[in-house]
Amino acid sequence: MEFRYLRSFLAIADELHFGRAAQRLHLAQPSLSQQLQRLERDVGVELVRRSSHEVKLTPAGEAFRTEVQRLLDQAARAVDAARAAAQGRAGTLNIGFNFPAGQDVLPNALAQLNNDHPRVLTQLWERRSGPQLEALLAGELDAAFVYGRPVSPRLASAELMTVPIVALVGERHPWACRESVAVRELERQPCLLFRREQSPAMHDAIIGAADRAGIRLTVTEEVDDPVATGVLVTARPVVGFASASRAVRAPAQGLVAIRLTAPTPTLALHVVWREDDRGPLVDALLAVLETGRPYSYTDRPSSRQAVPPTSAAG
Repeated sequence: MEFRYLRSFLAIADELHFGRAAQRLHLAQPSLSQQLQRLERDVGVELVRRSSHEVKLTPAGEAFRTEVQRLLDQAARAVDAARAAAQGRAGTLNIGFNFPAGQDVLPNALAQLNNDHPRVLTQLWERRSGPQLEALLAGELDAAFVYGRPVSPRLASAELMTVPIVALVGERHPWACRESVAVRELERQPCLLFRREQSPAMHDAIIGAADRAGIRLTVTEEVDDPVATGVLVTARPVVGFASASRAVRAPAQGLVAIRLTAPTPTLALHVVWREDDRGPLVDALLAVLETGRPYSYTDRPSSRQAVPPTSAAG
């Protein structure tokens, strides 16, 4: 059963006149009659009754008309959906993100994406950098917001902003009243680090800052997530670390965020995608991200935080 036969039948059903229906379809009237005959042969029933005075649908034709209209409407929607997806106007975009991206980049970017492409659905997954990159390479994510430039040749990235790393201590820690500490002072303190496989950029930035300061950190424990860091730092006389973006929550958790200096370790926030499988939806996301530049991290005022904001436009 061919779609052109169905369209011809609908034209006859609408016009109830073979001449007008043939004119509407830009067909010769004999060709239209032949198409109807073939359709009725395929269906196995009479759909249109024609006399010298009138053309009308049979009861079978009335029932058939309803379903044919629904079928052709659905086919039109399917074609439109396919074209929209191919052009980046529709589809689902799976995005992984970390805290600063969720706080300072994605709200405005996704609002603009929704305004430009209202038929694009976004699925968001908050994960640390390492698991995000694994999911991106596995095809589970379309784009990821992570710290650091990825090393895999399959991935491409663009830097959005730079965020300082701060030290975290409990309210009873001797450093709790300080505004800043030099990195070299960490040599005499037990420290808590993220496991490298979870956040390689943060781990390497802290170790790198210690190397530049000429010290070796005393790492007593490694953790998997920021919640564990907060719990252990509150309970023990250890120094933890967090991005300045996340540290805005420190006072509410019984923590004190302290600026690190000489040198200040930093994290570069990147948006990352698969080089060989970018696709129109990722193109649409990257376009709104480019429009939103420059980005800077949120540094809400608190009684114990003095970390100056920085931004990166490249």
